[in-house]
Amino acid sequence: MKNRLKIERAIKNLTQEELSGLINVSRQTINSIETGRYIPSTVLALKISKIFEKPVNEIFELENSD
Repeated sequence: MKNRLKIERAIKNLTQEELSGLINVSRQTINSIETGRYIPSTVLALKISKIFEKPVNEIFELENSD
């Protein structure tokens, strides 16, 4: 799954630590999502989309291999 999380964070000028605090996960979780090592749950993806005020599918995109 591809994602634009790092880009969206930069637009809102949020660090990984700040974003993790807003959605109650560790900074390492944010890093793992950004690098593609972790696919967020539906609830977590919805929380992230709410923070950035964008639909989930504008932040996360399925790849052919998913």
